[in-house]
Amino acid sequence: MSRQGLDIFLYRNIIVDVPPSLTTTDAFSAIADQSRRDILVFLAGTERSVSDIVDALEIRQPSVSKHLKVLRDVGLVDVRRDGRQAFYRTNATALKPVREWTDTFERFWRTQLSRIKERAEK
Repeated sequence: MSRQGLDIFLYRNIIVDVPPSLTTTDAFSAIADQSRRDILVFLAGTERSVSDIVDALEIRQPSVSKHLKVLRDVGLVDVRRDGRQAFYRTNATALKPVREWTDTFERFWRTQLSRIKERAEK
């Protein structure tokens, strides 16, 4: 058997384009994670530090930092620096496309409930 036949890395110089993770490019994918949704809700009222998030949500600090990076990359949270400390808050404007999409289903359910009510009253 030739040496070349045993080499599973025949093309050592191939560079594969790896698409960015969906969670770093799309708000819908970013909020698919329950921890990120919890963080957004927690930050909705006021800005908070990473340690506040860790304490309140009982998520380990490295995970919180990772989730905040994803949320920041898609624009769902804003960050303000004060010296060495960073404070995060939800960017409600960036959630508008999500809200508009869910409104479609809210209208659907309102219509369905109205029809059920009409049938029940007959």
